[in-house]
Amino acid sequence: MKTQSSVSEKILQAVIVFLAVLNLFPIYWLISNTFKYSSEITKMPPDWFPKRFVIDSYIDIFTSTNAARWLLNSLIVAGVSTALIVLVSTMASYAFSKLKFRGRNFLFAIFIGTLMIPKESYIVPLFGFMRDLHLTNTYSSMILPMVALPFGTFLLKSFFDSIPDEIRESGKMDGASEWTIFYTLIVPMAAAGIAALFILEFVKGWNDYLWQLVMSKTDEMKTLMVGITSLMEDNRPDMARKLTGASISAIPMIIVFLSFQKYFTKGIAAGAVKG
Repeated sequence: MKTQSSVSEKILQAVIVFLAVLNLFPIYWLISNTFKYSSEITKMPPDWFPKRFVIDSYIDIFTSTNAARWLLNSLIVAGVSTALIVLVSTMASYAFSKLKFRGRNFLFAIFIGTLMIPKESYIVPLFGFMRDLHLTNTYSSMILPMVALPFGTFLLKSFFDSIPDEIRESGKMDGASEWTIFYTLIVPMAAAGIAALFILEFVKGWNDYLWQLVMSKTDEMKTLMVGITSLMEDNRPDMARKLTGASISAIPMIIVFLSFQKYFTKGIAAGAVKG
């Protein structure tokens, strides 16, 4: 029985490794092709490894387009929006979980119910609202609507619900203010969920396309995702240039996820158990 179990585990591990390699292959193929000339990318049969590494396409994108500005715009939009979302969601989740006020459950139900509304259904009136405020083609128009979304509050409330109310009550007995209790006692205990939310929202803000496309009127205000997509619409047959643009938008997200993977999985797993 022990031998059969050991063989089964090895087979399962082999299958997992195979599936992992299969899922990672498109990323490898994308990045490896950026170090080739276009003629080498389209040749058949293909070269599975670059015969010589060239960085001409990277130089071309950063010298012939506003890719550096697009990259900066994406960092600003994704970074600022994520920080504000985490701040607002953390405070709102604490209020819905720990503070007692009339209509709390009804208000939370309405608040979370907005998650079922598709973004495409309100993008036109939202655009008109931003236009009337003269905020189009600004960072504010790309950041503020993202902060108002309720997903972060929905995610974090389960973490705050799992924290015993006695901790807050003990802080009250010691004379601590509500803010002190929130910041020094409650938030550290929900750190895993906050970290998971940070990663999710940063990736979402980085990859957002539709709203950023609507709000950016000039080439200088495009984010990396919008700018790189414009390269894909180019009729030039330079495949190396297009694949390089795609890799530039993907590589930062890969680095972020690999860097914070343990916090992400820990937060999601904890949320699943606590929820």
